[in-house]
Amino acid sequence: MTELLAFHRTAMATAVDLVDRVERFDLATPCAGWDLGRLLAHMTAQNLGFAAAARGEAFDPGRWAEVPSTPRAFADSAAEVVAAFAAEGAAEREWPLLAGADQEVRVPGGTAIGFHFIDYVVHSWDVGVSIGRPPVFEDALLQAVLPLAFEVPLTGPARTGPYAPFAPAVMQVPDSGPMEQVLAVLGRDPNWKAPSPEGDGA
Repeated sequence: MTELLAFHRTAMATAVDLVDRVERFDLATPCAGWDLGRLLAHMTAQNLGFAAAARGEAFDPGRWAEVPSTPRAFADSAAEVVAAFAAEGAAEREWPLLAGADQEVRVPGGTAIGFHFIDYVVHSWDVGVSIGRPPVFEDALLQAVLPLAFEVPLTGPARTGPYAPFAPAVMQVPDSGPMEQVLAVLGRDPNWKAPSPEGDGA
């Protein structure tokens, strides 16, 4: 668990650095239909919701509400979730997480940390490729996230429906690296490129 928490901190620090570099929040992202502003709202809300769950607070859908965010608010939420995950006893508790629009699902703390870790490896990539700065994670971190990514069911509510956290897996390129494998199995096209912003003369 100590190693997982260390990798999670790295993923969070990477996400904070990338979000801080965003200059336009209307840019497209690999998340279908979401621009960077919507993605940032989602990421901030997830941090706050997971942090509350890690602290053992009673389930409240309002803690997970997505509202417009800023790089500063996101950085604060990232610091909050990292601290909550590292608190003594947090990983040993069951956490009340959000399922669907407003339902509670209880998940072992260690499993929940894995969920958030996966999210932030992928969301760091989402932000990075949207601004032309794809993140480069060390191989040890990617080897840690890869088996977690392959544990996500390929069918069912994790993949389909309005509240599915992941899109259906996409075809993997033979001999692709661990980051490309993580992205593909979690429904991202590793070759996604940001479209040219309107008005840039391209």
